[in-house]
Amino acid sequence: MPNLKDLKTRIDSVKSTQKITSAMKMVAAAKLRRAQESAEEARPYAIRMERMLGSLSQSVGESGGAPKLMTGTGSENTHLLVAFTADRGLCGGFNGSIVRQVRSMARELRAEGKAVKIFCIGRKGHDVLKREFPDDVVDYIEGLGRRSIEYQDAHRISQTIIDLFETGNFDICTIIFNQFQSAMTQIVTPQKIIPFEPEDDVIKEEDESAINDSGQAVYIFEPQEDEILAELLPRNMAVQIFQALLESSASEHGARMSAMDNATRNAGEMIDKLTLTYNRTRQAFITKELIEIISGAEAL
Repeated sequence: MPNLKDLKTRIDSVKSTQKITSAMKMVAAAKLRRAQESAEEARPYAIRMERMLGSLSQSVGESGGAPKLMTGTGSENTHLLVAFTADRGLCGGFNGSIVRQVRSMARELRAEGKAVKIFCIGRKGHDVLKREFPDDVVDYIEGLGRRSIEYQDAHRISQTIIDLFETGNFDICTIIFNQFQSAMTQIVTPQKIIPFEPEDDVIKEEDESAINDSGQAVYIFEPQEDEILAELLPRNMAVQIFQALLESSASEHGARMSAMDNATRNAGEMIDKLTLTYNRTRQAFITKELIEIISGAEAL
């Protein structure tokens, strides 16, 4: 039979844990509101930027002279996978889903005879991937989640990736991040950023207000298209990475809020069960003492 003191100590301990998880849930909910607003406000700009570059890249692709960030190296032998995770845990499957996706992509690419390199954003992803791919992690950055996400963070990451690309460290770069849908749902999203390849539906949705008889959008560029692309492609990379950081931040807070909500409810259920066990045990002790008293009285 459990000891009453031990049960009481355990109930108090679970109650303390419940207070902590409840507080973490409220903090995550407050941060989620701001992060969600930032992610949703940045989406139209990132989408429009990609549409404009997609339309521009079509005309440059036809005339030739496109920048290397759009055409690539002409090879697909080395892939750089950029994993966006968090610096902290206690956020459900947020970090694990990214790690599983990176692991799956790396194994598939290796099976095809490709070389894989990994760039980790966030400490949790780095800790896991460094153990499994010790020779393939080329760099990692942490500390971005301790403050609000700034565009300078994305620019610094994009510049690091461009430097690696220009020095011939990889041929294709793909970012893997959690796209925010709701506090309960985050979608793991791989997105190729080098070489730049706009999606077909992005090009089709380009501004239909300037369409000529041949069905092509009409633009007058100054300076030339290749010069504009050389300037805008690195900027677009930073914008897409900035969007991925914002989506990842909102997803992290949403996942943490859901995880802490589940933990708080589970703690409540555990407290109820322990309290019931405590009361039953206490009643059993009282009953036992009464039986001993009655038996002693009868013996007299």
